[in-house]
Amino acid sequence: HLTEWLAPFRGKVLSGYMAIRTELDPLPVMTAWEGPVCVPVIVGAGQPLVFHRWEAGCDMVAGPFGAGVPASAEPLVPDVLIVPLLAFNRSGGRLGYGGGFYDRTLEALRARRTARAVGLAFAAQEDSGLPLEPTDQPLDAVVTEEGVLRFG
Repeated sequence: HLTEWLAPFRGKVLSGYMAIRTELDPLPVMTAWEGPVCVPVIVGAGQPLVFHRWEAGCDMVAGPFGAGVPASAEPLVPDVLIVPLLAFNRSGGRLGYGGGFYDRTLEALRARRTARAVGLAFAAQEDSGLPLEPTDQPLDAVVTEEGVLRFG
């Protein structure tokens, strides 16, 4: 389902992520992507994410929260982002780990250019009662094992 949703963006810069805890793993899609791929790097608290080029087999080091980041820092700006999450709702709301990194990042990217964001989750992570805040950035879609939910 994720490959299907991403098809119109083929060749654009894709941001994936290195899965931690119980997050769904986007590596198969990242590895097969026809275009540049990057992963998020946390710079510091209260800061938007930056993104470094990733290729299958590249040297990785541990970043904050235990997610791997490329050992060499080649910055890229993503056009489309695969976003991890703890929970989502049917309005495109997303609950992350509480640092606000993706919210700040999406807000900045969307202010400068068109950036699309798709959440990757299990259908069981849907929660109609998410505690959303005005600064939360909505997702354009959520992909689960059951299909694609499109918003807006």
